[in-house]
Amino acid sequence: MLMFRRLLIASAAFALVSGVAHAQDLKTAEALRDKALRDYLAWDITEDLTTNIGPRLVGSPAMAKAKDWGVAKLKALGFTNIKVEEFAKSSWSRGEESAELVAPYAMKLGAVGLGRTVSTPAGGIEAEVALFKTFADMMAAPEGALKGKIVVITQPMVRTQNGAGYGAAGISRRIGPVEAAKRGAVAMLIRSISTSDSTVPHTGGTASGEGVVTIPAAAIGVPEAEQLERLAARKVPMRVKLKLESSVNPNNVAWNISGDIRGSEKPDEVIVIGGHLDSWDVGTGALDDATGIAITTAAAKLIGDLPKRPKRTIRVVMWGSEESGGSSEAYLAAHKDELNKMVLAGESDSGADRIYSLQVPAGSLEHPVVKAAASVLAPLKIYVDRAPAAGAGADVGGIERAGVPVINLNQDASRYFDYHHTMDDTLDKVRPAELAQNVAAWTSLVYLVADSDVDFRALKPAAPAAK
Repeated sequence: MLMFRRLLIASAAFALVSGVAHAQDLKTAEALRDKALRDYLAWDITEDLTTNIGPRLVGSPAMAKAKDWGVAKLKALGFTNIKVEEFAKSSWSRGEESAELVAPYAMKLGAVGLGRTVSTPAGGIEAEVALFKTFADMMAAPEGALKGKIVVITQPMVRTQNGAGYGAAGISRRIGPVEAAKRGAVAMLIRSISTSDSTVPHTGGTASGEGVVTIPAAAIGVPEAEQLERLAARKVPMRVKLKLESSVNPNNVAWNISGDIRGSEKPDEVIVIGGHLDSWDVGTGALDDATGIAITTAAAKLIGDLPKRPKRTIRVVMWGSEESGGSSEAYLAAHKDELNKMVLAGESDSGADRIYSLQVPAGSLEHPVVKAAASVLAPLKIYVDRAPAAGAGADVGGIERAGVPVINLNQDASRYFDYHHTMDDTLDKVRPAELAQNVAAWTSLVYLVADSDVDFRALKPAAPAAK
């Protein structure tokens, strides 16, 4: 009986201490949230990267400058264990580009070559147009049916809050040139994968590399694509001339740069967050993804400035080759022996408009840390989505597939695809108040997990309710 009473007293004492600790964490998270809403560090980082470095295409001199910028920024902000992890990466460079409608009348087309497209012959390609309103329509054409034609696909992208329309429309860009080549086409134009009505074209990666049979491909602005579609509806024969120049360096490198806010009690347990440092060459990559770098760096810095740092380490990674791929696999390879110590991962890579929902690892909805996060995030108008987190970002994809739990802080992407991958992806598109809301969400959530003992791997999804 005496032993039982002692156990009861010990349990009550533990509960009291835990409750006090939980209340203190909640109070600290709320204070961090409110401080982040008034903080300008994320804006300053975004402005500095886009202004002083500019476009950051893998393999370019600017990307090497961006690597040095990232190291200097992390050092200046007090991060430790700063690493520059180099990995082999072929690079692609854009050359001279032009496109024009030559029949039934002359009209210049403001085309931009798709990322990693192959070149046309030196004098360009002129051919008759075969226009399809959807990718599926082109796929229905048998092999050889498009011999000698320039294919034009005018499939539009649907505007959605979660960006789901991107995947559906983006297939034209990702594998359209390969599929058109199978059917005999000599070149391809696509309507920009865009939710805007702008004439400014959107670039973005297309299938390429050893063993990939493809054709020169470019994107044109939305009004131009619609003009060609109207001509096709009138059964007017069209001819287009396309000239694309590009080059590939197979022996280049890229870098993942990282820095830590070291944990106070369990520094070997790590939360991995970040964004990608590279961008396409046509704009300054403000929304894609200077803001992702800025949001996560500023969040970690705010936590690092606390009088007492949280238990666990927070690592910010500036991934070095998201747009043309490779940084996810490189990070996994470099950290494969540390995966069991990575307690959570997440990436910010959908611009900087407000976060509207949080998704957490399966089985964790009822955990006190998640309950606390829901409370702290509610004033930011963020709700907890009951669907488990998945597909947390291209750069964390490798470690996610290897078993590292992830979170999704879902941003409103309603206007993101108006600008991304274009020369219009510039600082003026960033809304400071919404950028700050992002920082507030990341800061408070990451702090709560970092100062806890939650093991997301050990939590199991709840059994479905009996009918």
